[in-house]
Amino acid sequence: MVQIQHGTVAGFVEVQFTLEFSSECDRTDIVGKRNYALLRLLWGNALRRSEVVKLNVSVFDPNSKTLKILGKGKGNQEETIDLGESTVVAIVDYLNTRPNLTPDSPLFVSVDKWKPGNRLTGDGILKILNKLCKAAGITKQMSPHRIRHSAITAALDASDGNVRKVQKLSRHSKIETLMRYDDNRQRVQAEITDMLDNLV
Repeated sequence: MVQIQHGTVAGFVEVQFTLEFSSECDRTDIVGKRNYALLRLLWGNALRRSEVVKLNVSVFDPNSKTLKILGKGKGNQEETIDLGESTVVAIVDYLNTRPNLTPDSPLFVSVDKWKPGNRLTGDGILKILNKLCKAAGITKQMSPHRIRHSAITAALDASDGNVRKVQKLSRHSKIETLMRYDDNRQRVQAEITDMLDNLV
């Protein structure tokens, strides 16, 4: 895990870690299907957990591959975001395991014996991630925000630092916030280059 200096955004989770703990989802049962769909959504759209827990079935449209979310600081104003094909398939696969769905049903629900069918909470998402990490043998601390940060950083890498494009994914209201991610990304690259330079 990269340690971020004081005054910068929180540390990020490397891409391979996301792949490792997503592979721990047993997609033959409802728990695994839910967890896999959740991970794909967190990673592919860099959603905040506060945004995920508010989602209802009605805001998901598999035909148009879109999702309506209530973004941070948006009040009751919905924002439509595009989903990747694999994320859509994962969500549909999960929803097909749930009986008696209505438009007002939560998109993600608890499946434990104490509160089955209840809306998944932010703490519930955190526990799911920690459990998957433990199963994958990953000892580093995990959180939805770290996945979000990792996704944004990966997007900056893939777009060669195009902050305007990545802002569409991150939905930061201020471009300066996203610039902090890019500054950190470039600093990490410089550190790795120095490390490699000293090996020869």
